[in-house]
Amino acid sequence: MNADELRRNERNRVEGMREHARGAPRGSSTISEKIRKQLAALPAKPGVYLMRNAEGEVIYVGKAAKLKDRVRSYFGSPHMMEPKTRALRDQIDDFEYIVVGNAGEALILEATLIKRHQPFFNIRLKDDKRYPYLKVDIQNPWPRVYITRRIEKDGARYFGPYASAGSVRATLDLTKKLFPWRSCTKEITGRDARPCLDYYIKRCIAPCTSYCTKEEYDEVIEQVLLFLEGKADDVLRRLRKQMTGAAERMEYERAAQVRDQIKAIERTVERQMVSTTRKEDVDIFAMARDSDQACVQVFFVRGTQMIGRDTFMLEGVRDEPDSAVLTNFLLQYYEGAQYIPKLVAIPAEADERDTMEELLTEKRGSSVEVRVPERGEKRRLVELAAENAKEALAQMRVKWMADANKTEQALEQLREELSLPEIPRRIECYDNSNIQGTSPVSSMVVFIDGKPATNQYRKFKVRTVEGADDFATMQEVLRRRFARHGRGAAGAAAKEERGGAEARSSDGAEARDTADAWDLPDLVIIDGGKGQLGAAVQVMRELGVYQIPAVGLAKRFEELFVPDEDEPVVLPRNSEALYLVQRIRDEAHRFAITYHRQVRAKSSIQSALDTIPGIGPKRKKALLKKFGSVKQIREAEVEDIAATVGFTRALAEKVKAEL
Repeated sequence: MNADELRRNERNRVEGMREHARGAPRGSSTISEKIRKQLAALPAKPGVYLMRNAEGEVIYVGKAAKLKDRVRSYFGSPHMMEPKTRALRDQIDDFEYIVVGNAGEALILEATLIKRHQPFFNIRLKDDKRYPYLKVDIQNPWPRVYITRRIEKDGARYFGPYASAGSVRATLDLTKKLFPWRSCTKEITGRDARPCLDYYIKRCIAPCTSYCTKEEYDEVIEQVLLFLEGKADDVLRRLRKQMTGAAERMEYERAAQVRDQIKAIERTVERQMVSTTRKEDVDIFAMARDSDQACVQVFFVRGTQMIGRDTFMLEGVRDEPDSAVLTNFLLQYYEGAQYIPKLVAIPAEADERDTMEELLTEKRGSSVEVRVPERGEKRRLVELAAENAKEALAQMRVKWMADANKTEQALEQLREELSLPEIPRRIECYDNSNIQGTSPVSSMVVFIDGKPATNQYRKFKVRTVEGADDFATMQEVLRRRFARHGRGAAGAAAKEERGGAEARSSDGAEARDTADAWDLPDLVIIDGGKGQLGAAVQVMRELGVYQIPAVGLAKRFEELFVPDEDEPVVLPRNSEALYLVQRIRDEAHRFAITYHRQVRAKSSIQSALDTIPGIGPKRKKALLKKFGSVKQIREAEVEDIAATVGFTRALAEKVKAEL
């Protein structure tokens, strides 16, 4: 699918959502004769259906207990449909179905077809492909450990899937450092004249030169298998037995080598987090979501240790409940997993959990439980995995921002989509923050060449607006930002001479730079829809800086509203430009929220002490310097308060009584 098709599909999807939100039907309610005949022929049996667009591409895969009822629901009245379903319906040109025996078979087939076709409207693993595995070819006389993306029924042992080539390589490197298996692909005859370098750096025991027996090499491979299974204790037990035996035979050099290997494994195990006091195998899952993407973090607990973790990205999660996202991920993940533990811990209920347990039990060969831990160690691990998932999602954005090529591509896409006169090298984004109109503040964040310029961030304490008035707040902030650059420069300069420093906040929290020291932006982003944008543009026109392009970013559907245009610009869902705009918006929101909390905390301290008769600025400062907070003052003894500089016992008693 090319860029134009992506943009067209995304516009259709968002337009469907917008029309649904306004309560107006979109598109024709008529059904083509071809589809009408297909609907009449649908069986009342379980199965899987595939929706196709006019180009013949599979755009959605679903399952149904009764195909007849489920597929027909897409062609009923659009008024009661979810936005995503309505957008899908508008693109359906054809469909096909596959009848299966039961709900379990439908679940498996649905996951398989989603991985194969990567439909636009499905929840799917990002950049899905054959995920990498570690393969130990134990069917060969002299097994090796290596990376593969294809699972075959060849008698080998497979470990995975891993989320990326980087994570599987890290595991491969670790096993190579800890266990001296051969990494060469040569035929082992035992008659080589000399071993390779790996032997001399203790990374191989050289079966090629018969420096080891077949039994000794098999023992190394067995240790690798146990380690990859998370049974490090068993490996250590075997190695300690080998070390003792070598010492008894006075093979001290061999004993020293095994001792060093034991220490290396122990250091590795110590770095792994002790997760439970009870020995059991558990896969811990948690999730973080943002817009149309989700990040799933997996912790692998084997015995009492977390032996590893991995991170998977999902797309197509917008408007989907957590239960559906979890179900789709687990099915796609375990479809290729080679090991399934007895317990799968998830953060919230998944759809069709009973059916999923049956499928996993059948694949494992023994009972598997899918459970939401409510308390204890497993709940703690689920919460920890959730924190890691949230952090991984944020890091993904940061990592993307660090890619110069993608950043340049994003800026060029923005220029093209918004019809800007030039690439927006300097972008400013504004956001307001208040709680029911109290402590209103605003933030301005600056991105230069797609990267945050934190030294140019500005924060504004709102002065002239009372209550929760986003429009008026945005206008005040933009007046203070652009006053010196526009037609109001003379008036602003006169006010500056009278001491009214427009570019500073009343409490000095804003930077001391005056507005005329700031460069003009190439693009202004207002966090909000048409209303906020209209208020901002009005001020910019008053000040004569209307030539600066400005857009409003509506968070709900990620639309960009442009002045004097009825229809918003909808950036392609997977475009670099959208990632950049979201990153800038999120940074402005974070900066505004942080400043609002600071202002609110300061005002709460002021209100508590300023109402006490006899407590002026100096005495208040002395109290806060000594005790640190109002809470500590409230809990202090009268004698301690009286001992503060400038206080008497009578005043200390008054403070204690008031607080």
